[in-house]
Amino acid sequence: MTEKKQLHLGAFMRPVSLHTGAWRYPGSYPDANFNFAHLVSFAQKLEAAKFDAFFMADHLAVLNMPVEALKRSHTVTSFEPFTLLSALAGLTSRIGLVATASTTFDQPYHIARRFASLDHISGGRAGWNIVTTANPDAAPNFGLDEHVEHGERYARAREFYDVVTGLWDSFADDAFVRDVETGTYFNPERMHRLDHSGPELKVRGPLNIARPPQGWPVIVQAGQSEPGRQLAAETAEVVFCAPRDLEAGKAFFKDIKARVVAAGRSADSIKLLPAAFIVIGDTAAEAQAKRLRLDSLVSYESSIASLSISLGTDASKFDPDGPLPADIPETNASKSGREGVLKLAATEGLTVRQLAQRYGGYSGLAFVGTAESVADEMEKWIEEEGSDGFNVVFPYLPQGLDDVAERLVPELQRRGVFRKDYEGTTLREHLGLERPQNKFFPSDAK
Repeated sequence: MTEKKQLHLGAFMRPVSLHTGAWRYPGSYPDANFNFAHLVSFAQKLEAAKFDAFFMADHLAVLNMPVEALKRSHTVTSFEPFTLLSALAGLTSRIGLVATASTTFDQPYHIARRFASLDHISGGRAGWNIVTTANPDAAPNFGLDEHVEHGERYARAREFYDVVTGLWDSFADDAFVRDVETGTYFNPERMHRLDHSGPELKVRGPLNIARPPQGWPVIVQAGQSEPGRQLAAETAEVVFCAPRDLEAGKAFFKDIKARVVAAGRSADSIKLLPAAFIVIGDTAAEAQAKRLRLDSLVSYESSIASLSISLGTDASKFDPDGPLPADIPETNASKSGREGVLKLAATEGLTVRQLAQRYGGYSGLAFVGTAESVADEMEKWIEEEGSDGFNVVFPYLPQGLDDVAERLVPELQRRGVFRKDYEGTTLREHLGLERPQNKFFPSDAK
């Protein structure tokens, strides 16, 4: 009997729900995105359900939308990722902790120290989601008049990855001998100074933290543009992506795996986890009713603002009941987001108002149905190589999370496609990823 493929589950938890109406849904916690006690409860429930990871996105500016829309958003405030995840590390023991950190608006030494610290504090559960920051409103917060050009951001990100991983390898695993008798704390011959000097970055090193327990925290990447896909193929071990359906998922899966092999890596060295919005009901009709009620809580002001963010331009100036203009220019915002809107508008012939309604709630891949029907869809994605699992987006908190943890997960476990318990203690072990070899001390390979 052929062993069933095992799927991986991450939880998208910043914001706690990507749906604009989530905080208004009956029974939800309106302050769930900025209430530490609630977040602790969510993390512990996810760990009890054996999720691979708790994932925090990050924003370096208030969302670039009109104040009439912004005042309705539950994402205006949220915790800084490292502060929150470091606190959660002490209140959990197995679940992975993935934080987003920007290569455009931070320095490699800072990033290397923070993630190495989080990996040590958590006992090997840290992951770094590499982003170049799409929001142009972040630039003025860091002394820039204009956002850095898209291609330049990705060129810096590629070099940034080399520097950070090089800093993590500053010490061999056995460098810290701590010999009380001789008074030798560490062996200098097992320390490497990076001395990196490249087109974008100049960093001496070494890092003043021991090599992380995982060797390197798990590398996560989420860009879907051409530069983003290539960066993922060369560096990432997990890819968070947003295909709209199984066919798009299969095409993305095939493309990324081929690029990984072309980059000289094993296809199994990377896991693809599409974002999946999940609504569970006792019946399909009940689940659909929940989704419709949730969508009804989104105002037009929020809807058109969300569409504007995806397009990278102010969509409120368009005729609401007309088609999307054909001459929308490219910007330095997310290119894949813009292309997704244009494709959806062309494929379904939607008006600007209809597009806004779709984007104002949640416009991506959604599994809406019973625990059994959602499990059917997830299995199909795994079997047909559309993904290696999913990064779950909850519709509202806490009930939406409880429905997944207490109803869907047991169904997946019953089918033998998801773990009943953790087999290891690190995020790499959860994901089936190897511990990387030290660049400068190869004998440290596991």
